[in-house]
Amino acid sequence: MEVDPHPIYLAVFVGFVAVMIVVGVLVSRRNTTGEDFLMAGRGLSTPLLLATTLATLVGTGSSLGAVGFAYENGWAGALYGIGGALGVLLLLVLFADVRQYGFMTYSEEVSFYYGADRKVKGLVAVVLLLASVGWLGAHIMGGALYLTYLTGIDPSWAKVIVALGFGIYTVIGGYLAVVITDAIQGTLLFLGFITLAVLAIVKVGGPAGLSAQNGGQAMEFLGVRSLGPVPAVSLAVVIAVGVLATPSYRQRIYSAANTGVVRRSFMWVAGLFALFSVMPAIVGMAAHSLNPNLESSDMAFPYLATEVFPLAVGAFLLVAGLSATMSSGDSDAVTAVTILLRDIYQMCTGRMPEKAKMVAYSRIGLIGVLVFALLGALVATTIIDYITMMISTILTGLLVASIMGRFWQRATWQGGMAAIIGGSAVALLVQAIPAWIDFWGNPVIPSLVTATIIGVLVSLITPPTRVSDEEALALLAQERSQIDVGTVVSVGSDD
Repeated sequence: MEVDPHPIYLAVFVGFVAVMIVVGVLVSRRNTTGEDFLMAGRGLSTPLLLATTLATLVGTGSSLGAVGFAYENGWAGALYGIGGALGVLLLLVLFADVRQYGFMTYSEEVSFYYGADRKVKGLVAVVLLLASVGWLGAHIMGGALYLTYLTGIDPSWAKVIVALGFGIYTVIGGYLAVVITDAIQGTLLFLGFITLAVLAIVKVGGPAGLSAQNGGQAMEFLGVRSLGPVPAVSLAVVIAVGVLATPSYRQRIYSAANTGVVRRSFMWVAGLFALFSVMPAIVGMAAHSLNPNLESSDMAFPYLATEVFPLAVGAFLLVAGLSATMSSGDSDAVTAVTILLRDIYQMCTGRMPEKAKMVAYSRIGLIGVLVFALLGALVATTIIDYITMMISTILTGLLVASIMGRFWQRATWQGGMAAIIGGSAVALLVQAIPAWIDFWGNPVIPSLVTATIIGVLVSLITPPTRVSDEEALALLAQERSQIDVGTVVSVGSDD
């Protein structure tokens, strides 16, 4: 199904991007060090941290992915928000206090749990770089779907345009530009989704209209009968794992002013996102009620925004939808570059980048990351499939390794690496067997269980770590000091 292109949509998009670029230019004046560019000077306040985390969480998955999922499976679309809220709460409880250690990347954090072992840091850095580029590709896909649908632009060119849209202000202004633009985009996104949900449910004649067109199974609690109980649980779990192990959320912790800011912000984010979870489900079911024959479920959001409501409403909703993709993509791009310069560079060259050139290196790295993400965005069919496959394949073993290393003294670096590799291997195996993937919905649960078993067994048969936490922290701080001027805090203290 095609929509007649209207010049107002392209004009609105260009104007919106222009405002974001102005923000990037203004912020760029504060970027004098690599720490300023990549971590906003480690000084994010509660309002800014809340806004940027929520904007990223309510990203491509919630706008296109969850709406499209609800279009096909009814209230099951709310599982995305429930899983995300659970993930934020667990992140708060398990890892909020790692801010005190002055880490710069998730790779650093995980290696700290294993005596600052460089083999662990190198493997985790590679995994996280792939994950960040993968997330970035998903956000590019989401924005490209909007533009293709609205303007008729070739999908490949649409991906290039979207990548440039958030890439330009990110390259210019760095992480502080990301945070400030996220606050703007997140506000528009919330207002847009609330507006669309209210208008959509009125358009279909209220809840009765949703029930009549979506069927009894889809309207049951969280659409469990429509989706199946095991796949439903798997979807919520895989989204929670994504929050717990996606490096862009850790970047928020490391960039906060202190641990208290992290705790306050994440508590608000979890509550707001849990409330938000019903919005995509309503929007998706309303789209199904009005047109059950869309060519792709990912078109449910732009269909409502452009064909059902007046042009002015559609333009506003377009900006809200694009805010979802851009507010997620920009943070993943910066996170990927931080990992590239802090960890991958050292692994490949044996030394750290020159501190004086970190801002220039960061901008070059951002361009490279965006190019790779564009290439990766060409492969998937739907956004939810892309995200769930990537999380269960890349991040489940990593999450197990980080929890095991943080809370179990007997964990060894061999066990941590075995968990990471074993979790990915099992996820790929489940993905390759249709009967298994039909039963589980996605590979996250078998991957988590297998990674835990392998990690524990290998740790028990290998020598315990001899490096103390204090020694590991000092070693990592010495490395980081070559490019980062953040405060180093002793083990067990708090900001």
